[in-house]
Amino acid sequence: MASGDDDDPIIEEIDVYLAKSLADKLYLLQYPVRPATMTYDDVSHLAAKIKPKQQRVELEMAINTMSPNYCRSKGEQIALNVDGTTFDETNTYSTKMMDKQTFSSIQATTNTSRYAAAVFRKGELHVTPLTGILQMRPSFSYLDKADNKTREREAANEGGDSSQDEAEEEAKAITVRFARPESEQARQRRIQSYEFLQKKQAEEPWVHLHYHGVKDGRSEHERQYLFCQSVDASENSELVKTPKEYLAMLMPPLEEEKVVKPVGPSNVLSMAQLRTLPLGDQVKTLMKNVKVMPFANLMGLLASGTDSTAALRCIQQVALLVQGNWVVKSDVLYPKNTCSPHSGVPAEVLCRGRDFVMWRFTLERSVMRKEIAAIIKLPPEDVKEFLEHVAAPRVNRGWEFLLPTDVDFIKKHPDITHRQHMLWLGIQSKLEKVFNFSKEDFLPKNSPQPDPVHVTGEQRLKMAHERAQANQASLQKDLDSKRTGSRVHIKQEPVSDREEEPMDTSSPSSSSIPNGSVNGYPSATSPAFDHTNGNGGSPSTSALELQDFVLKTFRKHFVVTLNEFKRLFNLHLASMPVGRNVFHSISDHMLQDAILHSHCKQIMVPFPAQSSAAPDEQKVFGLWETGEEFDKHRRLLYDLFTKNYKVRRNMVQARLNQEFGDVCKADVDRLLNECCSSHAGMWYLKGTIQS
Repeated sequence: MASGDDDDPIIEEIDVYLAKSLADKLYLLQYPVRPATMTYDDVSHLAAKIKPKQQRVELEMAINTMSPNYCRSKGEQIALNVDGTTFDETNTYSTKMMDKQTFSSIQATTNTSRYAAAVFRKGELHVTPLTGILQMRPSFSYLDKADNKTREREAANEGGDSSQDEAEEEAKAITVRFARPESEQARQRRIQSYEFLQKKQAEEPWVHLHYHGVKDGRSEHERQYLFCQSVDASENSELVKTPKEYLAMLMPPLEEEKVVKPVGPSNVLSMAQLRTLPLGDQVKTLMKNVKVMPFANLMGLLASGTDSTAALRCIQQVALLVQGNWVVKSDVLYPKNTCSPHSGVPAEVLCRGRDFVMWRFTLERSVMRKEIAAIIKLPPEDVKEFLEHVAAPRVNRGWEFLLPTDVDFIKKHPDITHRQHMLWLGIQSKLEKVFNFSKEDFLPKNSPQPDPVHVTGEQRLKMAHERAQANQASLQKDLDSKRTGSRVHIKQEPVSDREEEPMDTSSPSSSSIPNGSVNGYPSATSPAFDHTNGNGGSPSTSALELQDFVLKTFRKHFVVTLNEFKRLFNLHLASMPVGRNVFHSISDHMLQDAILHSHCKQIMVPFPAQSSAAPDEQKVFGLWETGEEFDKHRRLLYDLFTKNYKVRRNMVQARLNQEFGDVCKADVDRLLNECCSSHAGMWYLKGTIQS
């Protein structure tokens, strides 16, 4: 130790004093938008004010309008936008020119216990703790004032136009609602909201200050308070410590840290905190936040190594199975003795209404909001909230369930699926009593479906034998005529005088047998059943209608994926009037055949191996022949895309020039715009760009 002290001798000792005169009112102001060499010391300060509790400071400083760097036209325009053309005492700029700017503060740090201002004089260091460190930045509140002026003028103009009709306006009935007692959960959400915080900040009044410059006498007087008023060591006990106390300050004893829950919005979930909860609480918290999710996603959110059987037990307590996905129970979202934040409806009524919405989604993929509201008779805000939890709006289809049916879960867990089905039957019986309906009320009314008939293989074979025996006489007659050399007689089938049934446009889940089919085959009572051949036959009109639709679609789009064509075809079906639809069950294979028989060909695009495109999105069809000279340009482009998933424009241009000579820019533009889409400098066939 002695040798160490000799190598590092003490050069000077400085006495440190703690000044307390300004300890509660000393702020450090920083100006981060300007360098330290460009201070505001010589700028005229027009006004100053502070909110001590919030540590907010605002300073108004003059702008030198005579400076060669000042744009007078801009200054006058800003003043005109803010104050208008009229003169008023409340005007921001009294000189009709932007001659001042406002600086507003933000806190650089909330903990200033380690910061102090120090003054060194005559070998003594005087330290004063800082109350706050504030960064002063330009405020643009005058722009908000200009926007408010514009809105007021527009409102005045609209009010002036409609004031003449106010006397003739008839009295209208209004709905009176009384506020219910606020729950603790709702109160916590309100306190944490941005609007509430803004309101609380606005309640503290501004304290107006008088600014004194750096060289002002009052400033010099105040600076004296930065020095300790008493140099007696007994009065500076904070800095006089024994070696043991000083060592304890340098290395304080270890204390168990208290975990303080961070204050944040109620809808923000911390995964770190979630993992500390029991498994049941983890599942409940996740389902309350997400509302609907597949079981595979739930396992991905839980900690690795979580037992799936235990997770299944927990999720059945807080959620119900809808189309293979788990949807949080209504009583978990709306606990007992609570009410709707929108309308004040009690939780019991909300749970019944939401259960009805969920039950409807167990029957079909899409529901109509008006039908739901007409049955459960709840305010539209609550009905919309129910639907937003589990569905998304779709054009001409109402509200569609958010997630696709999880077939894998249904196949993997048939026991749980059956148990959930029995639960839904119980819920259905309760809902039928409350809302006075039956399940049959929601079956399609324009196309009544026959009761499902299960036909076994033996029954089909027996029916075929009976048909063969019934036709034996006519077949024998034809055979005899051939043998005698007479001309062939073509059998004339009687023309049916019955009308065609409209296509069943209901969801597959809402009816067990679509279009009267049994086990994938038309039943004997189906209008599409051919009793001669034992199979369904499509009228010629449907084939013509389908071919006409294919031609019109490809004449407009030129290149269409199978997935996009199915979407356009469904929109076409939805737009047809009731009873006009001539299409029966149309399979993907039938659609592809119709496309290939309509002067179109499939383009074998080499999608990348990591492509996420669905099989229907990888089937790309292009219009091959229209009778125009331009067809050969399209065929060359299709040939390019059989070797490349994406191409550059110059590659297309070079290939066209090579095959057909100089091709003008307009033809290249037309070709690419008709058949392709551009992304990041590359060209792709329509529908093949992956998001």
